[in-house]
Amino acid sequence: MSTNHPPIGEAEGKAEAVEKMFDTVAPRYDFLNRVLSAGVDRYWRSRAVHLLDDEQPRRVLDVATGTADLAIKIERTLHPRETVGIDLSAEMLDRGRTKIERKGLSARITLQKADAAALPFEDASFDAAFVAFGVRNFEDLDAGLGDIWRVLRPGGSLVVLEFSSPRTFPIKQLYDWYSRHVLPRIGGLLSPDQGAYEYLPNSVTAFPDGTDFLRRMATAGFADLEWTPLTFGIASLYRGRVRD
Repeated sequence: MSTNHPPIGEAEGKAEAVEKMFDTVAPRYDFLNRVLSAGVDRYWRSRAVHLLDDEQPRRVLDVATGTADLAIKIERTLHPRETVGIDLSAEMLDRGRTKIERKGLSARITLQKADAAALPFEDASFDAAFVAFGVRNFEDLDAGLGDIWRVLRPGGSLVVLEFSSPRTFPIKQLYDWYSRHVLPRIGGLLSPDQGAYEYLPNSVTAFPDGTDFLRRMATAGFADLEWTPLTFGIASLYRGRVRD
């Protein structure tokens, strides 16, 4: 059983390590998400997508799409003309394509291997972008946010869903205990890579969440910034716009 994991925080070589980690856990990824979050991850994704109900984006980018759960939710909820999902992990993308084909959505959702910091798309070519549980895995957070900003049209929105660190008693203490003792143990039993589930809580702790992340979004050029904690602060929704 592997106990390797990517470096915590922003560090050179992290993208390659993240790719290898998710290639390893891909076969059990969806199942583990349901088990470890008690299904709440589906509610969080739904909240993220419904933030853009009023915008009716025609072309949407899903960064760090994984097995395409969010891309499918985007298609089913917002009904854009096209949803494009990108990810570093070929194994995750393969499972996403299988899921998309099974649901009859191959004509509307396309997946490709790409890095958020070097998106293979033209400037201002998307109406909206989403990142669900992916920004803390960026090797260079500012470069990733900056390139997402580049490919969004003026007036386009970025919605980020990410884990965060609860700050209130006793949720903070319970969450710390669960993430450091229970989560890695369950992940180790059900996944071929225990290190991936040791990496997760450490990466959440190191991530600049809340107002710190809003500052990073502002540095990348986003305006009209919003932050909404979810489920006692275990996750957070962030939203920003490209100025018209």
